[in-house]
Amino acid sequence: MSTPPRKTARRRAAAETALRYRVEVLSLQAHLFAVTLEIDHPAAKQRVALPVWIPGSYLVREFSQHLQRLTASQGGETLHARQLDKHRWEIETQGDTGGPQTLTVRCEIYAFDASVRTAFLDGTRGFFNATSLCLMVPGREDEPCALDIAPGQAPAGWHIATGLRAEQVDAQGFGRYIANDYDELADAPVEMGSHWHGGFVACGVPHRFVVSGAGPWFDGQRLLDDTRRICEEQIRFWHGDGAPPFADYLFMLHASADGYGGLEHRNSTALIAQRSDLPKLTDSPDKPPALKATDGYTTLLGLISHEYFHTWNVKRLRPAEFKRHDYTRENHTELLWFFEGFTSYYDDLFLRRAGLIDDTCYLQLVSKTINQVQQSPGRLVQSAAQASFDAWTKYYRIGENTPNATVSYYTKGALIAMCFDLTLRTEGRHSLDDVMRALWQRTGGGPMREADVSTVLKRLGGRSFATELSDWVHGTDALPLTRLLEQQGAKVHQEKTPLAQRLGLRVSENGGLVLKNVLRGGAAEAAGMAAGDEWLGIEFAPTRRGGEVEAWRVRRLDEVAMLRGQRTQLTALISRDGRLLRCPLTWPGEEQAVRLSVGDAPRLARWLAKTATATP
Repeated sequence: MSTPPRKTARRRAAAETALRYRVEVLSLQAHLFAVTLEIDHPAAKQRVALPVWIPGSYLVREFSQHLQRLTASQGGETLHARQLDKHRWEIETQGDTGGPQTLTVRCEIYAFDASVRTAFLDGTRGFFNATSLCLMVPGREDEPCALDIAPGQAPAGWHIATGLRAEQVDAQGFGRYIANDYDELADAPVEMGSHWHGGFVACGVPHRFVVSGAGPWFDGQRLLDDTRRICEEQIRFWHGDGAPPFADYLFMLHASADGYGGLEHRNSTALIAQRSDLPKLTDSPDKPPALKATDGYTTLLGLISHEYFHTWNVKRLRPAEFKRHDYTRENHTELLWFFEGFTSYYDDLFLRRAGLIDDTCYLQLVSKTINQVQQSPGRLVQSAAQASFDAWTKYYRIGENTPNATVSYYTKGALIAMCFDLTLRTEGRHSLDDVMRALWQRTGGGPMREADVSTVLKRLGGRSFATELSDWVHGTDALPLTRLLEQQGAKVHQEKTPLAQRLGLRVSENGGLVLKNVLRGGAAEAAGMAAGDEWLGIEFAPTRRGGEVEAWRVRRLDEVAMLRGQRTQLTALISRDGRLLRCPLTWPGEEQAVRLSVGDAPRLARWLAKTATATP
């Protein structure tokens, strides 16, 4: 599956590109790509560099750790490539002495990370992002560049799928692609293999879908039909009857035994889902079973909706700090609560608007998000704006204290979006839908700041929202969700939390009871228990003078609850660093979780209904 060639003028310009990359399958068994970069008219001391991160995944990942055998030559003469630091090299060339002007840099890249962020290669499939393979030429990032993808040792039958513009490719998609600059090259991952493929047209725009790793029971047509409905809803949301800012779109999904994630791009997205989450062929294809909040396929559709919404909200409408990415270091912003959080609000909402889930299912998904935030002690420590800024050092570096010190800008941001949406709907005739479209118009679908959000909210809401931005985004106080949800027809119930949450624990029960996290302010912390402890057993003091201590072995939390009976005091027997310790534990009282249900059905339906909007 390759992108069809386009305008002849662009093809002529492509033939004159002074920066040319070649990626070849070198060894399936060793998981190696061979990468060549040709630079016309190099500097006398030409520098090249490999990015240290990929946009959309806010962590310095040090892609150069997988680079090996870097060599340089010019006119057949081998040149010395001096490494300057972890990801940069300097090469002394013949410059403008009249000798050959093309510098050739070669290297090998080890590719065995099956995530959406880096590169992967084995006998079943290949995948790469240019940020993991293609060296930048500092100072020439704005020049057009060509990417030649060669099969090398690729098995017969492999095809190429990418959102890049094809220049000259064969029937399998191997050949030359063109990018207007390095940013465009970095924003177009490549999938290769003997994948399943299909397509559809949404609002006049062709969309392609490729899936690797699917089983014979996979219902590809249902995935296409459901995805089309999501895409049409989102295109109309942003543009009414107008055209979206892309001419075509590509979904790349890898189905694995155990995986989940996605990474957005300008006209494509890379996705990973569990194989069991794919839709399955049924005896009644015309009437598939209704989706539930707990279904893996519901989760997959939410991921598709999320990454597709990013096509507007973060790839184009984006933080001012991302106007131009610096691939050499962290790019900090306080706005991920908006770009990831608001996208997280809309992903499931569009499943409802597209008619893929019902009101009950949607409210269950909202309940899950509320409880995820409420059950994280870090919500009282870190604001959503701080969480955004700290993503580079905290969100992607998960440790035993993470839930106590951080809040997710995804989930907290989604609830902030809901609060703004419901407040606007309650107070006037506008909604968050209008805010998003107004921001698109105000910025020209480009970089924005929090001040733009504040200005649009004030204009549409008829008053300043400075207090809400301060309290909800920059503060750590509770959000007014119960009141706002009930005003829109939802009914809020309070239910008992799971036992682990009541004890202040997150545990693993595979072969034993091991504490992964001890939550701040909980009963386990008060007892002196710590992350990494293995909870071996419990004991109770004698119930009468002269009686014996009662002790029991435990392997699961529900055994602790069963054995304690009505007693409120017990001793946890734990193993820590080879030592056996006793931790006096006071059994906690009941804690409450949120469950939402339909209250005022007509009012709720008006909130969740498809947005009937004219062209913005």
